[in-house]
Amino acid sequence: MALRHRLRHACLLSIVTIAATTGPIFAQTPAPPAAHGPADRPAPRTDQNSMTAHAQLLEKARSGRIDVYFVGDSIARRWGATDYPELLANWRQNFFGWNAGDFGWGADRTENILWRLDDGELDGVNPRVIVILAGTNNIGSQPGGAGKVADITRGLTAILERCRQRAPRATIVLTAIFPRNDNMDVMPEIDQVNVNLSRLANGRDVRYLNVNDKLADRDGRLFPGMMNDRDKLHPTISGYQVWADALKPILTELLGPPASTDQAPPPTGDPSAPRK
Repeated sequence: MALRHRLRHACLLSIVTIAATTGPIFAQTPAPPAAHGPADRPAPRTDQNSMTAHAQLLEKARSGRIDVYFVGDSIARRWGATDYPELLANWRQNFFGWNAGDFGWGADRTENILWRLDDGELDGVNPRVIVILAGTNNIGSQPGGAGKVADITRGLTAILERCRQRAPRATIVLTAIFPRNDNMDVMPEIDQVNVNLSRLANGRDVRYLNVNDKLADRDGRLFPGMMNDRDKLHPTISGYQVWADALKPILTELLGPPASTDQAPPPTGDPSAPRK
């Protein structure tokens, strides 16, 4: 690891130690500030909770064995997180035996994911498969037009390139941004970004996976039970199962059937979540 990464890692681990000895001391993860830079320019989340989570993910990246590496925002994070035990049980039911590690973090935009990748969360992991699901936080709940679509596409392209640079032997699965119904006006932007994403895939070491026709109708209106009624954004267990059912044939093709044992590192969660 580069010197700056070792120093940063040591500093961040000290935060984790404090959190572990004093209990959950941080507020729930705040939304990022209103003003944002380009989607393809790395930018850290500097609140203490996000930095503590980053330290935990750095430690996870150096523990166990990770053959399937999930990276993204809260939609990716919640699936394999200790603070969502029902979703974590579904994660284990679907991926046990494939050594899967969850490296999502809530509220992250593409630029925040880029920063985490640049700051060591994929260094030395060498997964065989990387699953990317990101971009919905850049979409947001308000439409922004062609410039916004192009910016998000550049951000997702940059994430793909970072993953290829740091894990050149991995097959990358680019997952289409899921439908969101908190504002139907953003659905055309989601659809266009997904079209752009599909063009990045070559069908070999970069695959494109779109399960949106199982989550919503042709107009993007969610089918009942696929997403949380409260936010119309985060999947329920049924929604996650749709994603899992599409991923498992790809994992079987690339990795073979799941083993009877699993060597993935232990799951992490939101450091601010109440202990159970």
